[in-house]
Amino acid sequence: MANHTSALKRYRQSLKRQARNKAVKTRIKNSVKAVRQALAEKDSAKATTALAAASSVLDKAASNKVIHWKKAGRCIARLQAAINKVAA
Repeated sequence: MANHTSALKRYRQSLKRQARNKAVKTRIKNSVKAVRQALAEKDSAKATTALAAASSVLDKAASNKVIHWKKAGRCIARLQAAINKVAA
């Protein structure tokens, strides 16, 4: 553990960010899981609404730099492609 006040503050800040990032990543996983579950049930309408929610969560995480913006776009694109495949 550091003794300097600035290092202690950085440590406290890193703990806060770590907790926030963990919560956001959990929310991402749950929203993507909801889309995949709807796809498993072959319910394209339910999957489309779940994708809208997941897309919002992914974009917010990317804008806050919790995940990379290209990863968010790739995840959304793959989910959309899976929905299109089920709908067809």
